[in-house]
Amino acid sequence: MTSEWKLELSPFFESRFKRFQKKHPPEAQAMLNNLDTYLITLNDGVNPINIKAGFIHHEPDGIKAIDQKGGKGKLMQSRLYIYPDTSTKLVHVISVGDKTDQQGDINECRGYIKPLKGKIRGGENGEKI
Repeated sequence: MTSEWKLELSPFFESRFKRFQKKHPPEAQAMLNNLDTYLITLNDGVNPINIKAGFIHHEPDGIKAIDQKGGKGKLMQSRLYIYPDTSTKLVHVISVGDKTDQQGDINECRGYIKPLKGKIRGGENGEKI
């Protein structure tokens, strides 16, 4: 039996999401729906690199941005930043923002996942930890 993928929230995600959700409830709901779809697909056994959907954007270092596509009405372009870690089967839910904050959000996410990736490649002889 294979283990299921789980979500792990970054320490700062909840407060950011609450603020974002208060200002943009339809976008927040659309991104959560798309995250659910992504998680279901992972749990169906699809490798993260093979998941193709109109709401997924591939960012540097394996980060994925899930957007608001599929929500009702004319929605503001928004991004929910995640990092699927295949070694732990954890989807790290890192940050949320709109298109205007995109580059800063991506840089922050890259800083967040750097130590996570180090644990995979780390060890004194390059073994998995």
